[in-house]
Amino acid sequence: MFEIGDYVVKINKGVCRIADIVHLDMSGVDKQKEYYLLIPVEDQGAKVYVPVEGREESMRCMMDEAAAWDFIRKIPAIQTKWIANEKLREQEYKAAIRSGKPEELVGIIKNMYHRRKKRVEQGKKNTAVDERYFRMAEDALYSELAFATGRKKDEICQLIKDAAVQLQQDKPSAPAQKQP
Repeated sequence: MFEIGDYVVKINKGVCRIADIVHLDMSGVDKQKEYYLLIPVEDQGAKVYVPVEGREESMRCMMDEAAAWDFIRKIPAIQTKWIANEKLREQEYKAAIRSGKPEELVGIIKNMYHRRKKRVEQGKKNTAVDERYFRMAEDALYSELAFATGRKKDEICQLIKDAAVQLQQDKPSAPAQKQP
């Protein structure tokens, strides 16, 4: 059980502070049931209520600073989530966002990055679906990493991009083939 003052990640709301543990006084709601009152870090005027029981589906512990830096270092090794069936692509994106798992978010971010790059090379625009989920996944991931490390989201984004570029530069190129 979380305590008042803890920071958590609420799926689709981002990093939140637990402001209180309350019983809701509303019609149609079990008055004995306890709820976490969450205040999103990026929207201090909002309030989110999450049942204490069953919260595992919609919120999780936030990474601490050491875990965030470890995760950032592991990002290059996280596999791209290739989605073979184009018709299921949006469902896969939604599932990754709903999971709130950083590894899942990185997997689809990498997928969408490669798709965007390929489409640009073909002279095409990126799809609206890819753009929407790309922004959602990046926002969810970078918000948590930024908060945990005490950095800004754009700094985290740039740090990750720089690491990806460095990784590409460090890859050994394929050996040249001998001409007959």
